[in-house]
Amino acid sequence: MSDTVIEIARNKKARFEYEIVDTFEAGIVLVGSEVKSLRQKKASIQEAYARVKNGEVYLTGMNIAIYEMANRFNHDPVRDRKLLLHRHEIKRLIGKVQEKGFTLVPLRLYFKNGKVKVEIGLARGKAKYDKRHDIKKREVDREIQREWKNYR
Repeated sequence: MSDTVIEIARNKKARFEYEIVDTFEAGIVLVGSEVKSLRQKKASIQEAYARVKNGEVYLTGMNIAIYEMANRFNHDPVRDRKLLLHRHEIKRLIGKVQEKGFTLVPLRLYFKNGKVKVEIGLARGKAKYDKRHDIKKREVDREIQREWKNYR
């Protein structure tokens, strides 16, 4: 049985700004109008981050646009949303986040078998020279691809 995955949003800057040490797949607690808005792919995780509060993990700063058809039963677009993880994963995250320099960033938001999932990464901030190195490597790879294409 294959998993059907439909991507909603991706945080492209996260892998550039941070070094991703580990990733976790988490469910997310949503209300009906949020799910309907996500089906229309109206979400942004660019400014979002996850944090541990009272032994639970919450996603803060994620924007899910208001669903027009929900009228008065609509949701708050930027409210904190609880992430669903196993207890051992949360304990591991608590230990890592308390270490200096680690944070939790959402990498992508997607539907998996009809359920909304978020991939969060345990991340360490990159130094400026690391970012420059990544840019240089990407440019070199592009140049190699161009040359290879022209060679053929």
